[in-house]
Amino acid sequence: MSEQRKIVFQGEIGANSHMACNSVYPDFDAIPCATFEDCFHAVEEGQADLAMIPIENSVAGRVADIHHLLPKSSLHIIGEYFMPIRFQLMGLKGAKLKNLTHVQSHVMGLGQCRNIIRENKITAVVGADTAGSARQIAEKGDPNWGALAPELAANVYDLEIIARDVEDESHNTTRFVILSRDDRRTVRTGQQTITTFIFRVRNVSAALYKSLGGFATNSVNMTKLESYQLEGQFFASMFYADVEGHPDDPNVALALEELNFYSAELKILGVYNASPFREKISEPEANRALRPNPNS
Repeated sequence: MSEQRKIVFQGEIGANSHMACNSVYPDFDAIPCATFEDCFHAVEEGQADLAMIPIENSVAGRVADIHHLLPKSSLHIIGEYFMPIRFQLMGLKGAKLKNLTHVQSHVMGLGQCRNIIRENKITAVVGADTAGSARQIAEKGDPNWGALAPELAANVYDLEIIARDVEDESHNTTRFVILSRDDRRTVRTGQQTITTFIFRVRNVSAALYKSLGGFATNSVNMTKLESYQLEGQFFASMFYADVEGHPDDPNVALALEELNFYSAELKILGVYNASPFREKISEPEANRALRPNPNS
């Protein structure tokens, strides 16, 4: 029998990223990594086949680290997964909400649960990740400390859920991208496709305006455009973008050609099938049906 394939995620057992791995690739061995850099390195060095990486959240915004790692990485995006996020406030057995003085979680988790923290005058403590915070609360043994983490973490670390689904917004959703060493671009089948790329415009007047004009004139829908600074330079920006369509589509090809003319750098990170979540289909099985085939 062949060795079980591996998918890495940032965090500890029981984290949201762990749950995403289990949902999309239940037949893979999900391996925790301490940092996002470790996840990228594991796949680049062949220690794992894939990586499940959160890239943005509907409440807290983008995961900034990823936008800085992707341009320098040799990995490719081969798929996406949208996961509704439900945070549970947990503590030691018998702990009460009224007695909590501190709550620990990943900074993104704290940012997605501001209301319950503020309303109960609890001190927020930043942890390395959600599941790791749950583990530390279990080890700490203080009933006045709680953690914000997925329900799986409560089961793993034998904690009691004090309050359920405490996220500020019911639409709270994290978008994950699936990374691979191989550039396995999806073929044109008529299914909705996402093309993700990064670019840096040339230092000429109205370069950004001109570079994006081709998407408008060729009727290409750009679903995301974000800028971020390069290596601490306030005058040089890199842009991350998602567009609907395949580079082999005539209109997308023309738009990318125009973009390339005005860009000092252009790199396609991935061409992959769009998640059905984009069309308001949020059932886990619908997402799983779109999982990229690791053998293709």
